[in-house]
Amino acid sequence: MDRQKLRKLSRDKNLISGIYNYCDRWCERCPFTSRCMNFAMSEEEFSDPETRDIRNEAFWRKFAETLHATLEFVKETARESGIDLDAVDVDDEAEERRIEEELAESHEVCRFARAYGTMVDDWFKAARDLFEEQPEDPSGMDPATSIVQPETGEDRDTLQDALEVVRWYQHFIYVKLMRAVRGELEDGDEMVEEFPKDSDGSAKVALIATDRSIAAWGRIRNYFPFRSQDIVKMLVHLEGLRNKVENAFPNARAFVRPGFDKIDLNS
Repeated sequence: MDRQKLRKLSRDKNLISGIYNYCDRWCERCPFTSRCMNFAMSEEEFSDPETRDIRNEAFWRKFAETLHATLEFVKETARESGIDLDAVDVDDEAEERRIEEELAESHEVCRFARAYGTMVDDWFKAARDLFEEQPEDPSGMDPATSIVQPETGEDRDTLQDALEVVRWYQHFIYVKLMRAVRGELEDGDEMVEEFPKDSDGSAKVALIATDRSIAAWGRIRNYFPFRSQDIVKMLVHLEGLRNKVENAFPNARAFVRPGFDKIDLNS
């Protein structure tokens, strides 16, 4: 991009300053590309971003609707199974020992996030037969190795959307939590109170990614009832991670990201 175009963008009042500092880097699914200087600088073809933004806002609204129901299911399942979501821990001791070599990586939330990334890989490897090309009429097939049409009437595109969400955030959560923990260790209590902490902003983005991952797995579960037990383990792990991040960064949810979050003037 030449200097003239860059100067023009820098004077565009429609662009939100710093909005790209606390995003998830998923421009294809972002509802604010038309207001992001980073996106404008990286796109040769700035084709109708406002239309794209409206479509993406609707996309994420659907996942938000799924999140509450999925969380209630996880909590109910945990209660019935006698699982304390705050006490869930990583079983892989060898992985724990390796992670504990560095202070930031040994933080509880980072260990949980890293373990989740491994769990996702393991699930997709175990379920790879489910994603091979399947006939239009699945009657007569082994239900344990086929995709079931949900009673909710959702189609295969909905499943593909959910799988994309899981894969996009699989390792992203860990990366953002590592940044949050490093920031917290570096800054401690030295930050001026009236200025928000960058560590809280990073933790908030990780929490949003976790919320969206929970909603996505909630949708995926509808298609694979015979793999529900494995998916429930994933959901329980994610809910445990959510609780731990909120405890470690109690101000994260209140962090106001430029453009994405609205300030509550009544608070």
